[in-house]
Amino acid sequence: MCLTPLNDCEAGMKLFRLPDTVFTAQDYIGSGKGDTMPLNMLKKFLDEHKVVYETVRHSPAYTSQKTAASAHVPGKELAKTVVVKVDGKLAMAVLPAPLQVDFARLKEGLAGATVELASEQDFRDKFPECEVGAMPPFGNIYGMQVFADRHLAEDDEIAFNACTHTELIMLPYKDFERLVKPKVFAFAAGS
Repeated sequence: MCLTPLNDCEAGMKLFRLPDTVFTAQDYIGSGKGDTMPLNMLKKFLDEHKVVYETVRHSPAYTSQKTAASAHVPGKELAKTVVVKVDGKLAMAVLPAPLQVDFARLKEGLAGATVELASEQDFRDKFPECEVGAMPPFGNIYGMQVFADRHLAEDDEIAFNACTHTELIMLPYKDFERLVKPKVFAFAAGS
C-alpha cells in the first residue's frame, strides 16, 4: 500500500490515494494548525479502518527510551522504527524501545538476504514530512516492507512516534498487525 498521486482536479488540487481513501492536497499538507500531513493521513487511515487509538503529546525526546519516559509509556510498549536496507531496498525493522536489532538474526529471518542499517541520507527523502527518527512503523503507507520483532506481540498495545518527537499514537497491537501485515519473528539482540 502506497500513497499514489491521482490526476489533478478542476481546482488545480492534486488528489492522492491510499487504499480505500482519497486525500486532497490540503489533507496532504495538513491543516496549518500544527498538525503535519502524515499525522493527519495516519489518523484518517486509522479512522477509516475503525481503529481505536489515542494520541499522546509529550516533551521533546530524541531517543526511544527518553520518549517512553517522557510519554509515561512502558519502554517495552514503545515500538521504535529502525530503517534498514534489505538487498538494497529500504525496509522497517520495528522492535520494543529497550531492545536493539541483531543484524545476524534479522538476516537469518530473511533467508540470508543482505541486511544493513540504512543511513539518514538513504531515507531522509522517503519521509520528507517526518522529523528524522520519528517515522511511524507503517511502512505499508510508504511502500516499504515491515519486520516486527516478536516481543511487540507480547503486549496488548503499542505506541509509536507520529512523525514528530513530541507526539505518539497508541493502539492495540492486533490492529497494527492487521493493517501493516509485518513479518513477525525474533530479531532483537539477546532475545
